[in-house]
Amino acid sequence: MTTDKEIEELEERIGYHFKDRSLIRMALTHSSFANEQKMHIQKDYERLEFLGDSVLEMVSSTYLYNTYSDKKEGEMTKMRASMVCEQALAFCAKDIELAKYIQLGKGEEATGGRHRDSIISDVMEAVIGAIYLDGGIEAAKKHIDKFILNDLENQQIFVDAKSKLQELVQSKAGNTLEYEICGESGPEHDKIFKARVIVGGKLLGEGEGHTKKAAQQQAAYQAVLQMTGKTKEK
Repeated sequence: MTTDKEIEELEERIGYHFKDRSLIRMALTHSSFANEQKMHIQKDYERLEFLGDSVLEMVSSTYLYNTYSDKKEGEMTKMRASMVCEQALAFCAKDIELAKYIQLGKGEEATGGRHRDSIISDVMEAVIGAIYLDGGIEAAKKHIDKFILNDLENQQIFVDAKSKLQELVQSKAGNTLEYEICGESGPEHDKIFKARVIVGGKLLGEGEGHTKKAAQQQAAYQAVLQMTGKTKEK
């Protein structure tokens, strides 16, 4: 159960304090937890996620319309899909450590649900929905601007890290690309894998994740930043 202290901590992280805290509690509640708490009739986040998804689509669409006057409808649709995809939202959620506040059932917790992008991205949208209901569209837009639309370049680099790295490697003749899983730790249900990426025999990136794929993604992201001379400012 997420405590009042943890709710206050999350509110500080996002810079928004709820008038109705039942909304943020609902936004953090996975159906597996709600099902286990039948005596308490705890609602899950799915309805808020539905609402938050719509608010996010409207705000991101407006942003693209105002920012890219030269883009056609099809181009903006593709850009929006990339900005608000599951992987992108989970990446943005890392800044507020959203995963630690999610209420999960014991079974979902045991199978690594807390670190699953699909759940984290759903909760990210549910939080937007909760803020919208509690404080209106301006409060929701402020949250989206701050945590989703503030660093789209790095967000996109992360989402496309492995394919982007492949392109960079192929652009230079003779380069080789290799991923290695170089360690793992933690209990079976909550393992942390360590990965590294080697380009042309040189270590360019290291990463950690709760799946091998996530660790490789993080390593690829670090390698792309190094190869392109970029740094993460978030």
